[in-house]
Amino acid sequence: MEAFLVSTAVVTLAEMGDKTQLLAFLLAARLKKPIPIILGILAATVLNHSLAGVLGLWITETLSPQWLRWLLGLSFIGMAIWALIPDKIEESDMRLTRRWGVFGATLVTFFLAEMGDKTQIATVALAANYAAPILVVLGTTLGMLIADVPAVFVGDKFAARIPMRLVHGVAAAIFAVLGLLTLFGVGDLLGP
Repeated sequence: MEAFLVSTAVVTLAEMGDKTQLLAFLLAARLKKPIPIILGILAATVLNHSLAGVLGLWITETLSPQWLRWLLGLSFIGMAIWALIPDKIEESDMRLTRRWGVFGATLVTFFLAEMGDKTQIATVALAANYAAPILVVLGTTLGMLIADVPAVFVGDKFAARIPMRLVHGVAAAIFAVLGLLTLFGVGDLLGP
């Protein structure tokens, strides 16, 4: 259960102000069809984060515990630094909406936007850390929805009221703590 709860919390915070949340704002403002947008976000996230969860499990099974500890610890610290850098959305991310319809465009743009994104990397690291990819993927998917569904319904008005620096700072602090705990072998993270 810890894997699910930590994954949900970390990705919810990491997604605030992320490129895919900005994409949700933009899709909602332009297309004004929240249900297909939300279903596209859900489908893209499940697919993307499932791949990340499988990669995390493979890493767990492939690397020795010592290498895994260092890789994960440094990955979490890298995520802490990355969380402090605000994302921007590019117009090229929106071109598919003209060809694929609302659901298809959301699915494709979200999937592509998540490739190599901090929430996908976090999913890989969390799945490797907890060796529970299903719970991690469920948690990270819920975290994405918690952050992105309100963006779909309230658009830019919602974004203006969120103290993004504070949210990014809290996400960075959580990633940094996870990284340090992992590096020093504290708690249940990776065992002794």
